[in-house]
Amino acid sequence: MKYFAALVVFAYLYAVQASVYLEENFDDDTWEKNWVYSKHPGKEFGKFVRTAGKFFSDEENKGIQTSEDARFYALSRKFAPFSTEGKDLVVQFTVKHEQNIDCGGGYVKVFDCSLNSEEMHGDSPYRLMFGPDICGPGTKKVHVIINHNEKNVLINKDIRCKDDVYTHAYTLIVRPDNTYEVQIDGEKVESGELEADWDLLPPKKIKDPEASKPEDWDDRATIPDPEDSKPEDWDRPEHIPDPDATKPDDWDDEMDGEWEPPMIDNPEYKGEWKPKQIDNPAYKGSWVHPEIDNPEYSPVPDLYKQPEICGIGFDLWQVKSGTIFDHVLITDDVEYAQKAIAGLKDQQEGEYIQGDTY
Repeated sequence: MKYFAALVVFAYLYAVQASVYLEENFDDDTWEKNWVYSKHPGKEFGKFVRTAGKFFSDEENKGIQTSEDARFYALSRKFAPFSTEGKDLVVQFTVKHEQNIDCGGGYVKVFDCSLNSEEMHGDSPYRLMFGPDICGPGTKKVHVIINHNEKNVLINKDIRCKDDVYTHAYTLIVRPDNTYEVQIDGEKVESGELEADWDLLPPKKIKDPEASKPEDWDDRATIPDPEDSKPEDWDRPEHIPDPDATKPDDWDDEMDGEWEPPMIDNPEYKGEWKPKQIDNPAYKGSWVHPEIDNPEYSPVPDLYKQPEICGIGFDLWQVKSGTIFDHVLITDDVEYAQKAIAGLKDQQEGEYIQGDTY
């Protein structure tokens, strides 16, 4: 029985009040009737298989696993459309990279109703992209990409993802007050304001195009000392003939040319002379370009709002397959999402015990 099965009665009653737009736990093979593989030409797509994996806490707690190495994956599901106006949006799912992934995505994309599942590919328009992405030691991040005015905009913050082989829950919450929160395993790892953490809008301020640094503005903190002068004995050659070198006995001036001793570094060489620096009495500090209100900026009070959402999908590339996705949830209720992963810690502990043998 899955880790949330003990909450079935609660979840049923609670769902009457909460709006749960999609909850997919891959309980049986009927998932294949609801999820659609892309048939977009030009790429060799991999298949998902339903499994609990090589090690698990509960063998009946199964998700769908990428099963072929070096493949693109394109699988999506549509559901009844909704708008996020005036309410929270929660996107949540679990990821288990039990293959100890070296390079590949573990994220989801959220779509509007324009999605054609059988034609889904990397350039298909989406509304949100969220989840972990790993490639080598340099990329271990949580993507949070928002589409605004048909432009995909990346978050300005670096959010590190989990890189072990156990199950982890990723949760994105977007609120009507234009704030957001990212959680991993139910714990907040990042939060802030949409306008501050994405370049969704033009900047409020811009540099005044009419302003320029005055010609007499001196921003040199130090200057050469005009009273300083180069010592008379300063100039020395950088290299000198080696005084210990002697002409070889078998050297023939007629055959070998005139012998010259090899050159060595001059121990008395002092380099290029430069006058010492002193404080600049005319120093005015760094010039700061004055700013003005940006005429192209206009606040958007409902920046959070997605007018239409009705699809979610996995659009991935993986070098080494084996990632298991499960417990996909889209709702407007944060508490419901928290209850949905209430048994995650127990699941992880069971995986730790079994995982040690792999």
